[in-house]
Amino acid sequence: MQEPTDVKYYPSDEPVRMGLEHYNRGNYGISQRYFKEAVEKAPKDVTAWVGLAASYDKLRRFDLADQAYAQAIRLGGETVQILNDQGYSLMLRGNLNGARRKFEKAYSLDPGNPVIANNLELLNGSRRFIERPPNNQP
Repeated sequence: MQEPTDVKYYPSDEPVRMGLEHYNRGNYGISQRYFKEAVEKAPKDVTAWVGLAASYDKLRRFDLADQAYAQAIRLGGETVQILNDQGYSLMLRGNLNGARRKFEKAYSLDPGNPVIANNLELLNGSRRFIERPPNNQP
């Protein structure tokens, strides 16, 4: 049995936990503040950087999201999650070709991942929605 004094507390644990909680509730401004606090306390925490980037995406601060993704990649490499999240970020910006490249790279690393498959399907739906026949010009 583990004694309470045996449990180690890491400074970024609480901010990351709170960041995830608020992100999942849709409180992206609050989650961004917690994730920012986490990366300041533990600058090598990849989870905190990815959470910060995702929060920035939801706040449409894509410039800051790109910086946070770049830091996460420097620390942990191009993981399936980061590639998927970057794809979603590009899709939010309307860069559908860039989003497809990121999703396909993520899918090639993890072809059974239902989140990536869903994002590719969402992307395909977005493409169909905006395509117009050539003779339908103003």
